[in-house]
Amino acid sequence: MTESTAGTRPIKVGGRIVGLDIARAFAVVGMVIVNFKITMSAENSGPQWLQGVAALLDGRAAATFVVLAGIGASLGSRRAREGTDSVQRRAAQVTLAKRALFLFVIGWAFFPIWPADILHYYGLYLAIGAIVLFASDRALLALAAAAVAVSFVFIVSFDYFANWNLDTYAYEGITTVPGFLRNLFFDGFHPVFPWVAFYLFGMWLGRTDLRSHAWRRTLAIRAAVVVAVTETAAWIVVGPKGTSLDQLADDSWRWLFSVEPIPPMPFYLAAGGGTAVLVILGSIWLGEHLPERVAEPLISTGQLALTIYLAHVFVGMGILEATGRLEDQSLTWAVGTGLVFSVFAILGSWAWRRRFARGPVEWLMRRVAG
Repeated sequence: MTESTAGTRPIKVGGRIVGLDIARAFAVVGMVIVNFKITMSAENSGPQWLQGVAALLDGRAAATFVVLAGIGASLGSRRAREGTDSVQRRAAQVTLAKRALFLFVIGWAFFPIWPADILHYYGLYLAIGAIVLFASDRALLALAAAAVAVSFVFIVSFDYFANWNLDTYAYEGITTVPGFLRNLFFDGFHPVFPWVAFYLFGMWLGRTDLRSHAWRRTLAIRAAVVVAVTETAAWIVVGPKGTSLDQLADDSWRWLFSVEPIPPMPFYLAAGGGTAVLVILGSIWLGEHLPERVAEPLISTGQLALTIYLAHVFVGMGILEATGRLEDQSLTWAVGTGLVFSVFAILGSWAWRRRFARGPVEWLMRRVAG
């Protein structure tokens, strides 16, 4: 790691905004805890305060991960976007498309083991991002809004849970063409509509000056207002965080105020996007102020996020399943084991990055997709 220009403050490493890696670390840790909780059917098994705290991560960690991907796409293509070389622009689109295909294939290979996989959806977000990589800022935001609108029309027009077994989180009919497409685009765990809106928003965000303190302060205020309004409205109408929505009728108007990720209503998308912005801005601040010895393990974790995502199922859940402690556990156990795995992941990432430039899965993607 190169020495920061601000003494012990690792603002940038090789031109990289290290705060984005820190945000990615927080996001992957959040996803680990959420997935442990879901797999153990532990959502409603702990004290109310812990249910509320754990519910704060639902859909927010994954949304942060997707927004960060959009930011990365814009930062990675900045030189091509600001230039006029058509060959360079085409190369940037091809690279992003190749990474999209890599993640799509890896995700579907992972799917039989982990049905809640986000990587195959991620591949589609990147593919769409490759197509609109050089669209205007206004077009990106308009497309994000259109994705939200399409999703909302689907949710209010069709039975969102028609193919779901909510007791086991199993999706029926995914091996059929209609079920496959419906799951992928409309009612899966992270369907293209509306989740690609997070990615497109991230692309727009990555084009702004995230190094500007004034702009970050403005963003933080706006994001905080959005999160406060949506979460407060949901608390008043639906109930506190962690409240089950099972008792709401399908045609109840109260669904409109839901900030839960399934189904992804507009209030959830606003709250998730606002939370992602706050996490990202807070992480950039940490990247500017943490001593390098403290920030380095988090930075390394963010740079190995893809490897950790796969490892939390193969290694973390694998060990728990082998010891008979994976299914029907308490929320305390789910959160505790998620945190323990995350600590080992952070330490392991830090040790790995001291010897290798990239994580094993990140290295493979680089070799295959550039």
